[in-house]
Amino acid sequence: MKNQNVRDKILWITRTAVFLALLIVWQAVSAVFGNTLITGSIVNFILIVCVMTCGLASGLTVAVISPVVAKLVGIGPLWGIIPFIMLGNVVLVLLWYFLGNLNIGHKATAHIVALIAAAAAKFLILYLGIVHIAVPVLLNLPAPQAAVVSNMFSIPQFFTALIGGVLATILLPTLKKAIGKVK
Repeated sequence: MKNQNVRDKILWITRTAVFLALLIVWQAVSAVFGNTLITGSIVNFILIVCVMTCGLASGLTVAVISPVVAKLVGIGPLWGIIPFIMLGNVVLVLLWYFLGNLNIGHKATAHIVALIAAAAAKFLILYLGIVHIAVPVLLNLPAPQAAVVSNMFSIPQFFTALIGGVLATILLPTLKKAIGKVK
């Protein structure tokens, strides 16, 4: 019994670390292209696949740690907006975990509910938190940089969460078989 617990913990750490690494590597690689739509969509996809295949603890861990690690390796956003990104990621993960696992007929129905709710919630958190609190109140940015940050964290965030969710909805059945669903 004790060996099984140790194996389960090692598996959890390994899977969580792999998803965190995938997310950071993807951000580093895609930073070259400077396309928020592609980068954000894949980041959201990775967060969703992590929580839906490895469980809530893994999803929340990656959601919270990834913005900080990204900043520490030089590809992340301003420190003043990281708490809002963490919160947006956490809400995305929570909604996908709870709504995406609902028993409401076909699994795709639950995923569609999670997709819409999570995309809307993450968008609202990022938009209100960054555009209406961080940029005007917490950060002392020149007007051109404030406009860029505000634009980046407005409606494109809704579309990146939607695209990431659509990709996850399409690929989750196959990925769950390949990765194996944690109990």
